[in-house]
Amino acid sequence: MSETFFRGGRAARRTTALLAGSLMMLTACGGGSLGTDDGEGGDGGATGSSDTVTVGLAVPQSGVYAGLGEDMTQGFELYLDQADNKLSGYDIKVVSGDTGEGPQTAIPAVSRLIKQEKADVVTGIVSSATALGVRDIFVQAEVPLIIANAGADDITAEPSPYIWRTSYRNSAVSGAIGKHVAEEVGDGSVYLIAADYAAGQEHVDGFREEFEAAGGKVAGETFTPFGTTSDWQPYLSKIRASGASAVFAFYAGSEAANFVQQYSTFGLAKEAQLYGNGFIVEGDVLEAQGKAALGIQTSLNYSHLIDSEVNNKFVEDYKAAYDEVPTVYAMQAYDAAAAIEAALESTKSADGPGIAEALSEVGEFTNSPRGPWSFDENHDPEQNYYLREVQDVDGKLANVVLRELQD
Repeated sequence: MSETFFRGGRAARRTTALLAGSLMMLTACGGGSLGTDDGEGGDGGATGSSDTVTVGLAVPQSGVYAGLGEDMTQGFELYLDQADNKLSGYDIKVVSGDTGEGPQTAIPAVSRLIKQEKADVVTGIVSSATALGVRDIFVQAEVPLIIANAGADDITAEPSPYIWRTSYRNSAVSGAIGKHVAEEVGDGSVYLIAADYAAGQEHVDGFREEFEAAGGKVAGETFTPFGTTSDWQPYLSKIRASGASAVFAFYAGSEAANFVQQYSTFGLAKEAQLYGNGFIVEGDVLEAQGKAALGIQTSLNYSHLIDSEVNNKFVEDYKAAYDEVPTVYAMQAYDAAAAIEAALESTKSADGPGIAEALSEVGEFTNSPRGPWSFDENHDPEQNYYLREVQDVDGKLANVVLRELQD
């Protein structure tokens, strides 16, 4: 998962006014926009307008992750707006907590949502460190947490009825492109490079497992100091000396912007095709990279250029509301709202235990911008991943979908 975010361009110019606007009781009437096929006919939900569910939105509103937090807030709000601010007959009260940059700020924030705000269900959580730090709080309090970004494999390694995820596992999103890269390089080899922390290791391990299983050969690997590396030339020299015909990289945020720019300037872009997962070229990072990002191929569970009726409508509505295209972070929060609606549709008790039990019974989400998906036995999404390539689309860089990849 992306543990750092490049805060430039639009993110640096934003204010928290939009966040403040979402912290009110949402009381209008209406229904939801995304459904599941649970085989039960969907006759649950509240029977009266006085029924209210409190949803906690635990996202960073300050610090290095604030841009991601705003994307997630916007995705979640859009779903509520499309549902006329009512999910499965329940009025929704949204309360927020600023999780900041890590567990030290997230723990008090989520504790307040649970103990003082009495949240029935919480969604959000950007970083894996934060998710791992707050996981047990939700389990002990018996309040469902629907993670809309953090990807650490260990979060769902031992499933809990109170921990769910609408994003991905780190190893899965990077593993999805492994077979494709092996087929592309043929008798050549691939060099692996990533930031030296838990997420970097998981992404590399996930890619290597699928790459080698498909017959791929690794030319070498390097883990660079996380958060402090600014000069990649020594590492790029090692890549060139290895004779690798391609490179798989995991970076995010400002590291991704700098790595891709230096990769191109050093001349490696013409010598070795660069692959990665989507975070290396997602959102504001892609804007910062400019033409240096052209041709990079990545795997991710979303692109705003997925050509489907559902996604085209989602992108249209998102652009109308926020004057920008949605990112993967916005989509995952949008789908978290869909998961809450699906659970409320069948729950017999709209509290933590009741919602958690209902989440285990929802079926496939058939109307998601990413395409059909469902929760697997570990409460992670079973979903399509897409092979994407950075191309110039009408004068703007975008991640064009080439084809689907195996989950």
